[in-house]
Amino acid sequence: MNTRQKMKAIGAYRYLPISDPESLIDLHLDKPEPTGRDLLVNVKAISVNPADVGVREKHNYEAESPEILGWDAAGIVEQVGPDCQLFKPGDKVYYAGSVARPGTNSEFHLVDERIVGKMPRSLDFAAAAALPLTSITAWEGLFDRLGISLNANENKSILIIGAAGGVGSIAVQLAKLAGLTVIGTASRPESTQWVKSLGADFIINHNNPFQPQLKEFGIDTVDYIFCLNDTVQHLANMSEAITPQGKICCIVPTDKASWAGSLKMDLLFAKSVTFVWEFMFTRSLFYTEDMMKQHELLNDLADLIDDGKLKTTLNERLEPINAANLRLAHEKLENGRSIGKIVLENF
Repeated sequence: MNTRQKMKAIGAYRYLPISDPESLIDLHLDKPEPTGRDLLVNVKAISVNPADVGVREKHNYEAESPEILGWDAAGIVEQVGPDCQLFKPGDKVYYAGSVARPGTNSEFHLVDERIVGKMPRSLDFAAAAALPLTSITAWEGLFDRLGISLNANENKSILIIGAAGGVGSIAVQLAKLAGLTVIGTASRPESTQWVKSLGADFIINHNNPFQPQLKEFGIDTVDYIFCLNDTVQHLANMSEAITPQGKICCIVPTDKASWAGSLKMDLLFAKSVTFVWEFMFTRSLFYTEDMMKQHELLNDLADLIDDGKLKTTLNERLEPINAANLRLAHEKLENGRSIGKIVLENF
């Protein structure tokens, strides 16, 4: 007989339209136990990301066990594995987890401590849960992939495509802290106002050609581009807007058909442009030697938050954490009009 303690969770057995009540369902699963360097975290808040929607949509078959989604959480360490060195029970933490393991949409969750950070002291659980995945993506994209320094960026500029979304909302703030001139893209009055409030110097509309809009602000080309939206759709505009020998980082992959047909990389050839990808799960997926950098990054981010230099991108709260509210959050993401982050709190 199974005597293990049960916990609440939300999962998917197969892909269904988010309007279907069976697309995400409430579950009761065995509470896991930590081993090695794992922490068992009592999850207090979670946020939703496009990655959640993308993984759910891959379920086009009947699965024997449910897929637990979610890659953002804030909570309290319940137990630690025997090899843990960084945290102890009772610590407040926040993190994005690993795409190779069950997600954070559960009352208790196992995560390797090397990708976990101390939670900002000045935030509640919901405000903290809005940050990890998008902040790691923004930080790695700007500083690891594009190679931007944390200072000495006078007269340097960056174009952030999709600046009103979760990653963009952090990237705008980090780029301003680094001293860059920041041009963000937004297409609606409310998203334009949001990006301005985060500190962007200029706003252009990503539905229109980039370069004529940049020239209206006296900007011929930009040194860096951080594309957080459809890579194929924006490549031609990016190739015109980027400075010769500039750098472009993209986070949205293309399918094989797009790569073979629509993603015309030769557009970047004449300018000797550096093109790089950012995938924030790389370190946790492959257990890279520098995996600990995500722990350090999240701690640095917490200090910036507590010092008042960055602000959370939480824009909407839902309560409690259950399948009905999670379906609602997924629906908001799928319509492509969300601003900032949507967070669910309290099981």
